Amino acid sequence: MDIEKGSSTSIQQQLYDRIRAAIVEGRIQSGERVPSTRSLAAQLGIARGTIDITYARLTSEGYLVARGQRGTIVAPELRSGAMLAEPLAPPISTSGPAPTEMPPPLRLGVPALDLFPRKVWARLAAREARKLSAARLFHAYPMGVPALREAIAAYLAVARGIVCRPDQVVVTSGYQGALSLVASLLLKPDDQVWLEDPGYVFAQQAFAQLSMRIVPIPVDDEGLRVDDARASRPDARLAVVTPTHQFPLGMPLSPRRRAALLAWAADCDAWVLEDDYDCEFHYSGRKPAALKTIDAADRVFYAGSFSKTLFPSLRLGYLVLPAAFVATAERTCQMLHRGAAAFEQSVAASFLSEGYFARHLRRMRTHYRARRKAFVDELERQFGADVCISLQPGGLHILARFPNHGPDVRLADRARQHGLAPVALSERSLAHHAGEGLLMSFTNIAEQDVAEVVALLRRAITGR
Repeated sequence: MDIEKGSSTSIQQQLYDRIRAAIVEGRIQSGERVPSTRSLAAQLGIARGTIDITYARLTSEGYLVARGQRGTIVAPELRSGAMLAEPLAPPISTSGPAPTEMPPPLRLGVPALDLFPRKVWARLAAREARKLSAARLFHAYPMGVPALREAIAAYLAVARGIVCRPDQVVVTSGYQGALSLVASLLLKPDDQVWLEDPGYVFAQQAFAQLSMRIVPIPVDDEGLRVDDARASRPDARLAVVTPTHQFPLGMPLSPRRRAALLAWAADCDAWVLEDDYDCEFHYSGRKPAALKTIDAADRVFYAGSFSKTLFPSLRLGYLVLPAAFVATAERTCQMLHRGAAAFEQSVAASFLSEGYFARHLRRMRTHYRARRKAFVDELERQFGADVCISLQPGGLHILARFPNHGPDVRLADRARQHGLAPVALSERSLAHHAGEGLLMSFTNIAEQDVAEVVALLRRAITGR
């Protein structure tokens, strides 16, 4: 397989085209195993994350099937090149957890589900159900239920200092819905997008699947290295950043870099997507302000999600639009999806407007601070000098490095075999290595269970 690193076509797109062509032409047969991401990265001299994105794209289109420890194979149902002229629809997955299963400990992005006020939510849902009329069963809201858009605008004004009109707020299907909407409004295939590296893998995959040219930008202690990005790829159309707590390393974007990023957007007619994914959870010092609050030129799309503050299956997020995009966004939402489920939005609106959301967040901050301390203390007690923990002022996970125990990918695999779900830091990088370590959430581990979870992790890593 030949990859042209100086080509105007991205490496990811070249790799996708070549693997798909090999399958279509029968050079890789149905059921045959494709190379591991590690071996293919070494063979081609490219970042392993690029191959991860390519395999994910081919899997979503039905060409490949991932089989865990057994590797990735060409889909067994592919019989001839003729049926591969167009991407296949992905099969319906039956491998997800049963509805009664809780997520495994250490899994990223999972709030404290055991502490969610389910009775309050159920009471509000029952009240909304009693209020249903025939007319409410009919109406769809492409931009979101008005009551929820108003509640979000009011919340952001108080909690994040973001002044916006309710008509600038779009209710989305989680953060992925916000990404899709921004892409629809701004981008065309082959446009360049700055992404933090290491960064959020679902953003990497989303833009790759939309055939955008991903530009991985390194981060340091001040966050995104804007000067490097501007020097190498100033003509990018969009930058996606996590300025409050960089994901996954956790540092805030410095004031100097914030100003530089906004200056680039204004000078180059570009835009910024601010992912404020866990801004609510800050445990020491002054919480970093939202980038949107200093956006004098109105170049920032601001995205938030209720998945980490309420619960993931709600699938509701929000996007604050620059004023110039309000009319276009409404037409785009009408065309794309005509809005998210109105009933759940109405319940969420009551939860926000009646003060339950603010009380819930205050309670969660107290519990998360205690759970994080218990988890870190237990890691240091059981691992001693074998662990080095990077602790930031906020966030919902920690980064722990185990320099004496081998590659982080292998450690993550061992942990999964023990029923845990940490993520290897090295797998979140596309082109700029940020070292090795395990990314681990502490939010869904009750304090009385911390010792047992860390003991499992110790056995997985050390064998004892």
